[in-house]
Amino acid sequence: MRIARFVVDSDPLYGVVEGEPGSEEITVIHGDPFFNGVERTSVRHKLEDVRLLAPIIPRSKVIGVGRNFVEHAKELGNEVPAQPLLFLKPNTAVVGPNDPVVLPEFSEEVSFEAELCVVIGRICKDVPEERVDDVIFGYTCGNDLTARDVQKTDLQWTRAKGFDTSAPLGPWIETDLDTEDLQIQGRLNGEVRQDGSTSQMIRGVRELVSLVSQAFTLLPGDVIMTGTPAGVGLVKEGDRFEVEIEGIGRLSNPIVRR
Repeated sequence: MRIARFVVDSDPLYGVVEGEPGSEEITVIHGDPFFNGVERTSVRHKLEDVRLLAPIIPRSKVIGVGRNFVEHAKELGNEVPAQPLLFLKPNTAVVGPNDPVVLPEFSEEVSFEAELCVVIGRICKDVPEERVDDVIFGYTCGNDLTARDVQKTDLQWTRAKGFDTSAPLGPWIETDLDTEDLQIQGRLNGEVRQDGSTSQMIRGVRELVSLVSQAFTLLPGDVIMTGTPAGVGLVKEGDRFEVEIEGIGRLSNPIVRR
């Protein structure tokens, strides 16, 4: 099931996206599916007639996982960490499909990172791997934009990875997905720059969620960005970057500087 967040006139709504590519429709659901479940109304719209928003604005946090693909760690000259390398992005970093990524004034080297993102569905802590599926609401595409120059000079990653618009998410949440071997692609101006698979992760989804839950109490709507495959590069004003993940869809954002 694909759960989207969108606007038609003013107030954001949630809906279920159904149909073949190019002819999808979205059925409005009652309230917030994270708390009310998925109860369809009789109101439907053509997908092309609505504006998709980030499928979730985390109430609490976005958790990133660094260096979870061997080749990505190598391309930046880093060792694979013995323990998961976790960091946080504020919810103000989140934007949705087609929203502009605004390059921060303090950086001249911002790079893209296409990632599978896990959306948490219930409050949980210290989740064993065999029960992780019970706490996941679904999955979406994400881009963990990073100010590389700042990442190198600061003593921690908050500014480099947490600036406004540094966490595009979308286009919707897919609730039913096997994450063992999904293709992840990142395209810069239509050219494939990243082409990997979740099978290449050092730590898979279940292990990551379990490990993250040992560090943080996870709340409904929290997002875990699971790491990026090799091929990262820089973006500049006027570019467009797309993340496409098998079984979910495509997230596309223009790059601007103000």
